[in-house]
Amino acid sequence: MMHIKPCFWIRCCISLAVLSLATPVFSQFAYVANQFSNDVSGYTINATTGALTPIFGSSFVAGVFPVSVAVDPTGKFTYVANQFSNDVSGYTINATTGVLTPISGSPFAAGAAPNSVVVDPTGKFAYVANAHSGNVSGYMINAITGALTPISGSPFTAGAAPNSVVVDPTGKFAYVANANSGNVSGYTINAATGFLTPISGSPFTAGAAPNSVAVDPTGKFAYVANANSSNVSGYMINAITGFLTPISGSPFTAGFFPVSVAVDPTGKFAYVANANSGNVSGYMINATTGVLTPISRSPFAAGAAPLSVVVHPAGAFVYVANNGSANVSGYTINATTGALTLIFGSPFAARAGPRSVTTSPRPR
Repeated sequence: MMHIKPCFWIRCCISLAVLSLATPVFSQFAYVANQFSNDVSGYTINATTGALTPIFGSSFVAGVFPVSVAVDPTGKFTYVANQFSNDVSGYTINATTGVLTPISGSPFAAGAAPNSVVVDPTGKFAYVANAHSGNVSGYMINAITGALTPISGSPFTAGAAPNSVVVDPTGKFAYVANANSGNVSGYTINAATGFLTPISGSPFTAGAAPNSVAVDPTGKFAYVANANSSNVSGYMINAITGFLTPISGSPFTAGFFPVSVAVDPTGKFAYVANANSGNVSGYMINATTGVLTPISRSPFAAGAAPLSVVVHPAGAFVYVANNGSANVSGYTINATTGALTLIFGSPFAARAGPRSVTTSPRPR
């Protein structure tokens, strides 16, 4: 059994993949932030099987202790939060090969112990949750170069040990899971400037050590993985104000030390990585109420210390970064039941301490 501080065992920046009408993406890739080898593993995704193949030249150098990785909705840029160097590495993505090239000016300064990075669905803004400074850094993204410029008024106050930040699919709201204050901060986003304004009534009560937050693709529900209470809090989102109201029956039981939550792009299923039980809990989502019901055969076996889960934007595959076994588990999703089946060849080797996994947008 692991005894760890919530601040350092999190799935960070498990944000939802959001489709956009921007520049087409020709290939699809997965990226993994490896906290102990200070780099990023890159893979091409087989669109039929979901198998991962290392990108030529992978791995790519990051900062010190990279713990979260995100791709912008155009598939042009990747950002990595480096917890011990207090900054964010930015890269351009080669649309054909997936190779990462550092953006000019990278790394970009963040707060103390940045634990999570997310890009909003418009691709205009990036947000970083800084665990040790109790705030959120906001940046404008240069659409041509990918360079980050601090938003006026940034950083924005959050709770104690903010460990995960997500933006809803409409781009109107941001939510931050605060591990040490046991709650979720909510903000409205100024569409022109990216400025964050606290939602009236925020923060919202969660369980013990909330470490990850996700919003479903309809923008109706939010889910929070509570590491120390081994459950998932569910909320209804007010579409006008962003206010969170607990879903009936919430919280929902998970495995031991759940640290990451993701929702599939159809909004039918949710998946939770349980770090200390080495598996993934799967749930069906009631489209009307948001209630979570365990999927048959859940939980599904993963590697050692799974810290991050992401759903492929086409909804066909799930990937899990296994921190303790230095690899990535891949699964196919049964479109009817949500059950997970290991992809042939899984798990796929990563570097030392894979902490966060994400994929690029769906080709179109």
